[in-house]
Amino acid sequence: MRQESSEPKRRLYRIGELSRLTGISPRTIDYYTGMGLLAPAQRSSGNYRLYDDETLERIRRIEMLKAQKFTLDEIKENFATLHRVSPSEQVTKQLAELQTHLTQIERQVKELEPVIDTLKPSQAKKLFHAITPQTAACVEALLLLLGKSNLM
Repeated sequence: MRQESSEPKRRLYRIGELSRLTGISPRTIDYYTGMGLLAPAQRSSGNYRLYDDETLERIRRIEMLKAQKFTLDEIKENFATLHRVSPSEQVTKQLAELQTHLTQIERQVKELEPVIDTLKPSQAKKLFHAITPQTAACVEALLLLLGKSNLM
């Protein structure tokens, strides 16, 4: 009796298909692959690079991060760091989202620094009381990391 595999068949895409699905040019996909941001899942018998659904998600993530003003080098480092942290796809995805969010908050705090620096201590105190304690703690922690810890 033949045993059926419980693993679903994986969909593989050639570069042209991947390009159509993502709206990214084949040349850009080649560039990302050359940089190490993408890796083919396997090669076809004709030696074509074949990419999987995980690559689709990775391209979407790259494009989202680029839209948020991350450089390709920053994105590559982010992917490399997360890959070393955990092989679990779900945990890696959540950590990547958290890291992206924290980086965005850090950038926003840096943009606010000149304004916050001009506040009088009483104004700064009112500002921190007006926001949630968790948000205030996050902002204060980021300011501490940035070397600006004189607000609270």
